[in-house]
Amino acid sequence: MSTQIYDTDICIVGSGAVGKAAALGFAQAGLRVSLLSAGGVPPAAADWDVRVYALNHVAHDLLCSLKVWDALDLSRVAPVTAMQVHGGAEVDAGKLGFDAYGAHANELAWIVEDKNLNQALDTALRFAQNLTQVQGRARQLVQEADSAHIVLEDGSILRAGLIVGADGAQSWVRGACDIGLDYRSYNQQGVVTNFECEKPHLGIARQWFVQEQGIIALLPLPGNRVSLVWSAPDALAQTLVNEPLSALVERLMPYCGEGLGALRPVLPEAIRAFPLRLIRPHSAIAQRVALIGDAAHAVHPLAGHGMNLGFADVRDLLKIVKEREAHRDCGDVRLLERYKRARKEEVLLMQLTTDGLARLFGSDLTPLRVVRDFGLNLLDKLPVIKGKLIAHAMGK
Repeated sequence: MSTQIYDTDICIVGSGAVGKAAALGFAQAGLRVSLLSAGGVPPAAADWDVRVYALNHVAHDLLCSLKVWDALDLSRVAPVTAMQVHGGAEVDAGKLGFDAYGAHANELAWIVEDKNLNQALDTALRFAQNLTQVQGRARQLVQEADSAHIVLEDGSILRAGLIVGADGAQSWVRGACDIGLDYRSYNQQGVVTNFECEKPHLGIARQWFVQEQGIIALLPLPGNRVSLVWSAPDALAQTLVNEPLSALVERLMPYCGEGLGALRPVLPEAIRAFPLRLIRPHSAIAQRVALIGDAAHAVHPLAGHGMNLGFADVRDLLKIVKEREAHRDCGDVRLLERYKRARKEEVLLMQLTTDGLARLFGSDLTPLRVVRDFGLNLLDKLPVIKGKLIAHAMGK
C-alpha cells in the first residue's frame, strides 16, 4: 500500500471552531488547505447546548466575511444589549453597567451555542474549494527550510508551507515544536448549564464576583432562557455537578432572584464542567508554524474572550498571508514575525486583565473588597473610561 501524501499551501491541525474558521478563510482566499482532525464522534449536545460563547464584533465580522454567520440558526442566537457586573450579592456591593446604546451599537455581543457554531462551519467546509479534510493522529512534525510536514500514525504525510496549530490548550503542534510555556491552574472549573427564567432577561448579561465561591455569570439565550457559567473552585465545582439542579437553583436565587425571578432547569437536564487555567506559550510561532486559539493562549473565561481571541488570531493571520509579497510563501519567517507582533499586545493585555481580575475578585480580604467595590462604583461614573472598556470588550 503506497503512502498517502497531501501537498498543500497550509495545513491546519485541530477541528475546533477556530481551526475550521482558519481553514475556511485560507481556502476562500484561493490557497490549498488541508485540515487535520483526530476524528471520532463529538459528544452529543442537549437540545440547548450548555457550552456557549459570547462572540464580540471581531468574531461576528470574521464569520460574516466567511459567509458563516447567516448559516447559523439565528433563532438560537441571543444578542447581548447590556452587561451588569456586581461585586457580590449584597445591596452595597460595587456595581458596573454597560449597554449597547452607550456604545453606539445595536449589540455588545452575541451568545452562540457551540453546536450551532460548529454546524454552520461544517456546512461551509463541505462546500469549500481547495480544501481537503483528513482524519488521523499526528506522530511526527518535520520542519525544513522551505516546507514542513506531519507524519500520521498510519504513515500518511501532510506537507505544507505553513503548519497552523489550532489544536487547543494541550496542543500537540506546540509540543512538537518544543515551545515552552508558563502554566498555572486556577484550581477552578467552569460549570455550565441552562435555565428557564421567570422574568424576561432583556438581553442583559449578568456577572457576580463571589470571593471564595468564584465568579457567576448568567448569559441571555433566546426566549426566557439563560446560560450559567460558574467559575467555581474545584471542590465546589464537583458539588455543583453532582447535586440536583434544583439545589443549584437555590444557590443562585440570592443573586438573580430579583432580576430574573425563579429559575427552572432546561429539559433534558444537562451540566458540564471544564478546568480553568492560564497558559502563556513563550512564542506563538516556530519555523514554518503559527499557533492560534487556545494553542497560543488560554485565559480565564470571566470576560468571555477566549474564543474571540482565537478568531482575532485567524483574522490577523489571514490578512498577513493574503497581503504577503509575491516572493514570499505562506510560511515565510517574515510573515510569521508579523503575525507574532500583530497578536502580542492584545493577547498579553487580555491575559493580564483576566488574570488580575480573577485574583482581585477572588480575594476575601476586607481591604481589597472595599477597594474593589469602590472601584466598580467609580468606573460606573466615569463615562470616558467606561466607554473605552466597552469598546475593548466589543473588539473595537
